Amino acid sequence: MGESSMGAVVPAADKAELKGDDALAFAMAEKELLCPICMQIIKDAFLTACGHSFCYMCIATHLENKSDCPCCAEFLTPSQLFPNFLLDKLLKKKSAHQLSKTASPVEQFRQSLEQGCEVSIKELDSLLSLVAEKKRKLEQEEAERNMQILLDFLHCLRKQKVNELNEVQNDLHYIKEDLNAVERHRIELYRARDRCSVKLQMLSDDPVGMRSRSSSMDKNISGVLCNSCSIQGGVNSANFQYKKDEGNVQVNPLGTQSKDASLSGPTSQHISQSGLAVVRKKRVHAQFNDLQEFYLQKRRRMINHLENQEKKDKAIVTREGYSSGLADFQSVLSTFTRYSRLRVIAELRHGDLFHAANIVSSIEFDRDDELFATAGVSRRIKVFDFSTVVNEPTDVHCPVVEMATRSKLSCLSWNKFTKNHIASSDYEGIVTIWDVTTRQSVMEYEEHEKRAWSVDFSKTEPSMLVSGSDDCKVKVWCTKQEASVLNIDMKANICCVKFNPESSKCVAVRTFRGHTNEKNFVGLTGNNEFLACGSETNEVFVYHKAISKPATWHRFGSPDVEDSEEDAGSYFISAVCWKSESPTMLAANSRGTIKVLVLAA
Repeated sequence: MGESSMGAVVPAADKAELKGDDALAFAMAEKELLCPICMQIIKDAFLTACGHSFCYMCIATHLENKSDCPCCAEFLTPSQLFPNFLLDKLLKKKSAHQLSKTASPVEQFRQSLEQGCEVSIKELDSLLSLVAEKKRKLEQEEAERNMQILLDFLHCLRKQKVNELNEVQNDLHYIKEDLNAVERHRIELYRARDRCSVKLQMLSDDPVGMRSRSSSMDKNISGVLCNSCSIQGGVNSANFQYKKDEGNVQVNPLGTQSKDASLSGPTSQHISQSGLAVVRKKRVHAQFNDLQEFYLQKRRRMINHLENQEKKDKAIVTREGYSSGLADFQSVLSTFTRYSRLRVIAELRHGDLFHAANIVSSIEFDRDDELFATAGVSRRIKVFDFSTVVNEPTDVHCPVVEMATRSKLSCLSWNKFTKNHIASSDYEGIVTIWDVTTRQSVMEYEEHEKRAWSVDFSKTEPSMLVSGSDDCKVKVWCTKQEASVLNIDMKANICCVKFNPESSKCVAVRTFRGHTNEKNFVGLTGNNEFLACGSETNEVFVYHKAISKPATWHRFGSPDVEDSEEDAGSYFISAVCWKSESPTMLAANSRGTIKVLVLAA
């Protein structure tokens, strides 16, 4: 075995030169160097009494379980194992030779020194000088690379900061222009106020004018008293008086007097105005970062627009003294700071005695904001008169129209042209159009394969409506046809669909974040300036469209313990709807409570 092992050692460098029979012999020799057990180059070679070589660990482990040779099956014990020193030496030389062929020159030199290679002092000095020079060169290159990296970074940083400085300087320029424009406008307002004061003083100094004004005032007062008497008689039957004035809702409790009304004279008005100014300033500081970002975006966009604007447009901006960006921002600022809370002006219970589940899935006003409809898991569409709900004090109101459905309802949508038509979508995937007057279904569409979550009538084309479903499809329908006119595969569950308010050809799916919404559908509605959404915290949140944080919110009261065994935290706001061109909204929660809320200062 020793001789065969010796003969198997062939330098690796000669391997490429072997051909034919020599190459075959080399391959066979290579195979002989493998351990028959692990099939790797033998390590720590041991020879058996029968003449076979193995790795020591391989054969020792084998003999722990068996007592035979793995190659010839001869009886074998650990005492019959002997170190194969010659094979071990040859294998180590072969391994070293192979490593030297793949090692770097430095590694080869190090190996030569370790193996006792003879080197003179002169040769060592030469080598050391060469190594030192190479080291200096590498250090120089490394220093240059590091310096270049630092230089590139500083250039990029300087460029970024210069751009930021230019942007800040431009912003300061915009702010300076706007400060001057606002200051001029403020001076004009003060001058106008002074002129009004002078005119009032002149009228008060004129006895004839005073008498005529007094006579006119007496007539107005007598008319007001007469109206007050008639109103008082009408209000005795209700706790609230509802007034509609330019889209705003005013509600005054019966028999209560406004705190401002209890004060008299200019002093009370001044105190009220100054207090209101302080409150609105606090709102500005609370949302300063968002307001700042919105202002700068408006001004920068306006400047870019002015570069391509016609001269006549520039003349208009200069003549008015206000840029369009500043005017837009002032509008947002005024609107955002105008309201600080949601005031409840009416409340009703939507609960059904015959159904334990009272979740209101959808709530919406009709075309004229005179009626509103509700739908939910109680399998009923209920239509209420809005003015009756607001003016009558009772918590339980009877609907003016009620229609039973076959399945739980998920969404409603009034036709904005045909007042008596309303569409619904339900848990069975059916989209139905109802006639509120006859209380009958006009059309049913049954193409959805799963629950239809959302339905919406087009505001520009009265015959078009759209629906979305758990079957991952958006379908567009025409009331003049019995089948869908368009089918859109969205590859995901459709939770909400809406037509573009200005087009019947655009449909949008949007997601709003900020409220708590993890497992239940909460309501979402928008008007010209505000968004309102429900929350799983049983709260209604109101956002200005330009500001990321809520402008205000309202929490529904905790339910009575005796009414339900569920925890109050399990309730959520399930539906919300703005009244057109008004700060008034409807909000309903999963308990069936509906509130009429109005934005207030």
